[in-house]
Amino acid sequence: MNQPAWLYLAVSIVLEVAGTTSMKLSDGFSRLLPSVLILVFYGLSFYAFTLALKKIDLSVAYAVWAGSGTALVAVIGIIWFNDSVTPLKLLCLGLVVAGVAGLNYA
Repeated sequence: MNQPAWLYLAVSIVLEVAGTTSMKLSDGFSRLLPSVLILVFYGLSFYAFTLALKKIDLSVAYAVWAGSGTALVAVIGIIWFNDSVTPLKLLCLGLVVAGVAGLNYA
């Protein structure tokens, strides 16, 4: 396992989640700082993701990136933005996490 590549992928995921959270905070691009942060966070996320792709297969890296980002954004929405929580939503989040874990072991 190539640890620097997985570290780049983890950093990319965190930055992507920060960019997505900034989208919510930008209020439709009506707030300057969060709007600028969208571009900064996504730009850095794609840079780190590109570095990760040097050693991680594209199919695995993208699935982990997308799945982990989706799950983290959903949790942030529930905790900080009072998004609704239903048993089905929690089950589906669990399935996303299980899928990401499965890809890591595949």
